[in-house]
Amino acid sequence: QVLSHNLYTVLCIPHDPVALEEHFRDDDDGPVSSQGYMPYLNKYILDKVEEGAFVKENFDELCWTLTAKKNYKPDRNGNSVVSHQDAFKLWCLFNFLSEDKYPLVMVPDEVEYLLKKICTAMNVELNSCELDDYLSQEPQGQAGLTVWQFLDMVNSGRFLRGIEQEAISMAVEEVYQEVIEDGYLWKRGQLRRNWSERWFMLKPSVLSYYMSEERKEKKGSIALDKHCCVEVLPDRDGKRCMFCVKTSSRTYEMSASDTRQRQEWTLAIQTAIRLQAEGKKSLHKDLKQKRREQREQREQRKAAKEEETQRLKQLQEEKERKLQELELLKEAQRQAEILLKEEEQRRRQQHEEMQRTLEIQLREAEQARASMQAEMVLKEAEAERQRKRILELEDMQERLQEALQQEVKARQDEEAVRYAQARLLAEEEEKLKELMKLKEEQEEYIIKTQREKQVLKQEMENKNKCLEEAQKQLEEVRVNRQRVDQDVMAAQRKLRQASTNVKHWNVQMNRLMHPIGPGDKRTNVSGGVFAGYQPLLSRRDSSLK
Repeated sequence: QVLSHNLYTVLCIPHDPVALEEHFRDDDDGPVSSQGYMPYLNKYILDKVEEGAFVKENFDELCWTLTAKKNYKPDRNGNSVVSHQDAFKLWCLFNFLSEDKYPLVMVPDEVEYLLKKICTAMNVELNSCELDDYLSQEPQGQAGLTVWQFLDMVNSGRFLRGIEQEAISMAVEEVYQEVIEDGYLWKRGQLRRNWSERWFMLKPSVLSYYMSEERKEKKGSIALDKHCCVEVLPDRDGKRCMFCVKTSSRTYEMSASDTRQRQEWTLAIQTAIRLQAEGKKSLHKDLKQKRREQREQREQRKAAKEEETQRLKQLQEEKERKLQELELLKEAQRQAEILLKEEEQRRRQQHEEMQRTLEIQLREAEQARASMQAEMVLKEAEAERQRKRILELEDMQERLQEALQQEVKARQDEEAVRYAQARLLAEEEEKLKELMKLKEEQEEYIIKTQREKQVLKQEMENKNKCLEEAQKQLEEVRVNRQRVDQDVMAAQRKLRQASTNVKHWNVQMNRLMHPIGPGDKRTNVSGGVFAGYQPLLSRRDSSLK
């Protein structure tokens, strides 16, 4: 009744003592077991709880009060590393980071994560090797540490050795406020515009503020959605480290104690707005879920690797077993061949002995017949006995033939067995040949690829050589062209000079061909004298052209 009353009060549920009496009406004689109380707890208390209708820290304090007195065992001499209040905060952090199944345990990765955050807040490096040694001493069947084992480990001083309790308390408080997301801020009023110090508590959907950290008197709340934003403001009115939260209806101005606290609050509020837009509840829960998924992926990869190793081991064992069976089959075949040879030799010896015996008996029979022919009349009875003996020998011969046929049949059966063994060996050889063929094809493909690479390389070298030769020929053509151009220009100069000379000689010849004279006779003579110059001039002109 006391426990139920306290739960009703802390969870802000109307008291219903009649339901308790009705639930345990038939169980008044004996004590109340935990199995009997759990249905009542689920039905009449937990099912009636509304999200946000109660203060979670009060509920945590109630649970800590109920469990710590029996399970938490600090040092009686007052030499504990953490105080009672810090132990409560570590207990809250443990409940937040533990696995979501009962009994609650914290896996080694989360233990290391929490201790690293505390050591980082104190600017101290965590000794991971010593932590691994401590965790390796825990029972093998346990998946992690319980909250009381975790508190005992912290109080042992192995990981926080030489650090003052005040520094540890400040580090625990810093990590607690980071994870729980609450703390003091200065807030400016909307009507009177004065500054008041309020205790703020951040959740993904709302930023609530109270008169003090006891959170008994709630002063208001700021609804956070995807339309909200956070902006940093310059210092003014004697306030520093200011920032504001803008909603669709109002702008809230706030001031932090230092720049670091302002950065933490702005980042936390922006993260809460983003988580609200994504439909998530808490940044640290999201990070915790991601770390859990990473652990599960590592475990899956490790299990897959172990399964692959086991499968390879089984394949190796299967291969060795088949090789042993093959060796046994080969040994059995050799033994069978040896036994077959021995049996065949023994039967041959028996056959030879029997044949010799028959030959001896036949010779004796012939001798007896010769003697009987001489004494036919006297020894008729003896001849009759000899005939009977011959019949017996013939019967024995038939039996020998049957034995030989049975031997032939046994040999045929043996040959069939040998043929089956040979067929198995042939199949094994074919498989080996296929493997060798695949290996040869692979080698041929590699050689072919190398050859093609060499051919391509040779072709590139030939093309480069051809290109170089073409360039050289082009240079030679250019040089020849320049030389020909020079020759043409020289020939043109000579032609112009020759044309000038021809014109000069034509003038001289014209003068010589028309001299000034007094009479016609001289004219005829002069005409006859210079008449031979005209063909000569025409010939010179043609040669010059």
